[in-house]
Amino acid sequence: MKKNILLAFAQTVMMLVTTCSLAQQGLAVNQQAPEFAALDQNGKTISLKNLLNHGAVVLIFYRGEWCPFCNKRLMELEKSLSQFTSRGASVVAVTPQKPEYIVKTIQKTNAHFSILHDAGLKIMKSYDVAYKVDGRALERYKKMSLDFNVINGEENSENLPVPAVYVINKQGKIVYRYFDIDYRNSAPIEVILKYL
Repeated sequence: MKKNILLAFAQTVMMLVTTCSLAQQGLAVNQQAPEFAALDQNGKTISLKNLLNHGAVVLIFYRGEWCPFCNKRLMELEKSLSQFTSRGASVVAVTPQKPEYIVKTIQKTNAHFSILHDAGLKIMKSYDVAYKVDGRALERYKKMSLDFNVINGEENSENLPVPAVYVINKQGKIVYRYFDIDYRNSAPIEVILKYL
């Protein structure tokens, strides 16, 4: 059963990769990072401005707790968290899913960094990573019992982020970006660390 779900998930990802014509390009290196503020899993307001007062920021966009690729990526970040913090950097993840699903993410990944609910997709849109899932992909997700109106709420509904990573220096400039619609790929931790 679990193998069938993973196979269906992989097929859905491949369909997204091959059929998705994204208008989104993400932000570029050397661009000023847009300011953001949102609540994390502890109900604390996290803002880019305050984080940059302490050092660089590693900003991660992920789809949700239902995504095994996202969970693996967040677990890798958690395992390497001390390497980021020893360089004075903060790690922040952003998701369209509602707070109760962020709790599930933390249970699955043991993440100790801030995870933000992006109400109204404000952060995702300002970083040009938000896209609406097409009808064919939605049908496949529904067969996997995924209802984005429930998981993301009516406000964010059927929107997901392109998996992206931005490293933002203390001056608020993007010094590294990883942007790839193929969710099977991810930015290697050692590459991200080079930009801190």
